Amino acid sequence: MIDNPALAALHERVATINDVLNAASLLTWDSRTMMPAGGAETRGHQIATLTRLARDILLAPETERALEAAERAVQSAPEDSAARRAVAQTRAALDHHNRIPAALIQERVALRTTAQAAWIEARAKSDFSIFAPFLEKTITLAHAYADTVGFAEHPYDAMVAVYEPTETAASLKTFFAELRAGLKPILDKARARPAPRSDFLFRDYPEDGQRAFGEFVAGRLGYDFTRGRLDKTVHPFEVSFTRNDVRITTRYRRDYLPGSIFATAHETGHALYEQGGDPAFVRTTLATDLIGLYAVNGTSLGTHESQSRLMENHVTRSRTFWQLHFPDLQRHFPAQLGDVNAEEFYRAVTRVEPGFIRVDADELTYDFHIMLRVELENALMDGSLKVGDLPRAWNEAIKRDFDLTVPDDAHGVLQDVHWATGYMGSFASYTIGNVMAAQVMETLRAQDKDLHSAIEGGDYARLNDALGEKIWRHGRRFRRQELLANVTGRSLEVAPYLRYLEAKYVQA
Repeated sequence: MIDNPALAALHERVATINDVLNAASLLTWDSRTMMPAGGAETRGHQIATLTRLARDILLAPETERALEAAERAVQSAPEDSAARRAVAQTRAALDHHNRIPAALIQERVALRTTAQAAWIEARAKSDFSIFAPFLEKTITLAHAYADTVGFAEHPYDAMVAVYEPTETAASLKTFFAELRAGLKPILDKARARPAPRSDFLFRDYPEDGQRAFGEFVAGRLGYDFTRGRLDKTVHPFEVSFTRNDVRITTRYRRDYLPGSIFATAHETGHALYEQGGDPAFVRTTLATDLIGLYAVNGTSLGTHESQSRLMENHVTRSRTFWQLHFPDLQRHFPAQLGDVNAEEFYRAVTRVEPGFIRVDADELTYDFHIMLRVELENALMDGSLKVGDLPRAWNEAIKRDFDLTVPDDAHGVLQDVHWATGYMGSFASYTIGNVMAAQVMETLRAQDKDLHSAIEGGDYARLNDALGEKIWRHGRRFRRQELLANVTGRSLEVAPYLRYLEAKYVQA
């Protein structure tokens, strides 16, 4: 991609920004895995300082001059070439950040670490009042951000655009309405079926065994441990410091086995996307979100989630996966699983059972959790819902959707870390990822008749090769809609997702 002096000069500017942002990401990783609780406030300042320095480099006169020269150099290049896209994205980032006061960016970033520490304490004590003041501040700053960057109809538009460019409150409302109408009959049919046995999932599973099996699963899926590691955290996440250092985390409950397995598989999907990026894009705009000021390979959060949900649900939450790998799990827990077979285990981990916790939700109820959160985020942003009323609104929505009574804040409004880390507007990406994953898998199976048998035999490299070629290697070169059209020939469609769920939970 760097084939002339003008592009090389711009690359050097962006490479420096990428280095600074990766240093900030490393401090973030540490804050969520190893940092003592007392370090939250100063760590927030440290991350904010690095983020501000990255922005200062981006907006420096030297970057503008390098960018202008690069723009002249790529004028004759194809519009979708890697070089031209990198230059255009850099220009868009400069235009964006020139509209936002540096103080606002630094204040939002600094709040994340302290808000997260408050959320951890509030969740442990199941007391929303501990976290509420920090969420109030988060919403205030989100409004300031939305007012600064501008929006057409709803302040939420500005927030969701950070993660899913072109999506708005209105477009998500239409998308979710179609999805909800399609999901509801499938959910009703699945719930009418006899419930499978699941008591063995809640036996005593020591953490060491869970970790060992998680490492086995990640490795089998293709995660390169020479460029990554698995750690423990409160809320699982993946973070990369270029494709050469991509780390995943999970959490362990001794009294519930599936949580760590599928969280690990989910984060592995994210990591494969990062590790699979084109080496030529390392430390360039095409592996850096210069608008969000975050070093990431994926073109949108929804695209990233499509890869994590694909590995979690289409691969590891499949019957063929457990027919092949249940004996491996039994070797780690022979006493706990000695009276269970592969089919029983598969049926247990794919049982349809509405619950309180999103990350433990089955596939048919998962998107209802997402739609609930997006609904509440919209209300918080337009002022129709106050932060103090959020637990009540949350509990009422859970009652409406699942006919469940939320027992406490930890099982309700405090279960997700996203608002604590400033990710207002990001939840829709999970469902976009679910829908996109199904569309991609349906297409890949149609294009490669041997793919299914390869996966059945534990050959996940065949799937990874296809995903790597069609999605991972492109980094941020193509927009989500372009990438999906390149892979499937169509824009985002709900129908393949509904066909996948119908076949898995009703017809099987």
